[in-house]
Amino acid sequence: MSLSINDLKKGKIIILPEGPHAVLEVSHLHMGRGGAVVQTKLRQVKTGRLVSRNFKPGDKFEEAELERVEAEFVYAKRDEYWFHEKGKPANRFRLGEEDLGASRVFLKPKMNVIAFRFDKEGEIFSIELPIKAEYRVIEAPPAIRGSTAAGGTKIVTIEGGAKINVPLFVDEGDIVRINTQTGEYAERV
Repeated sequence: MSLSINDLKKGKIIILPEGPHAVLEVSHLHMGRGGAVVQTKLRQVKTGRLVSRNFKPGDKFEEAELERVEAEFVYAKRDEYWFHEKGKPANRFRLGEEDLGASRVFLKPKMNVIAFRFDKEGEIFSIELPIKAEYRVIEAPPAIRGSTAAGGTKIVTIEGGAKINVPLFVDEGDIVRINTQTGEYAERV
């Protein structure tokens, strides 16, 4: 399927002559008499190299066809995050910190994720976390009575190391549901 500059959105994978690229940022510019230009920040999927590129209205490119694979997070060691295909523990793969971005702090062992690759034999290059997931609060400061001037919230640490803003009644050991895309507290379970 052929795409134009109006179809460029964050998260799309497009095919350029240098290979597949993930769209990280998109901004539209209008240059006086010159016409519209779309500035993008892209990540080359196979090498991980970041590229800034401008597209003009006449530019066309193809959207990459992706295969979705159910996978499970196994463990993290240094900058490597190991996963295996669901039901096939021998089919392991790893992604680096730069592949996962900010979502890595929401990973926990045995978490089900969706992995993406270009074809059956292709390398997995990215994952998608479930939108909401449950986490145990591992560190929480005590709630101080009368400290609602700051909105009645406090910052706690959850499994995986993420620090999130929660209501004062959430304590250490509680299970909370978090939106993994925004990093916001949803509810106590």
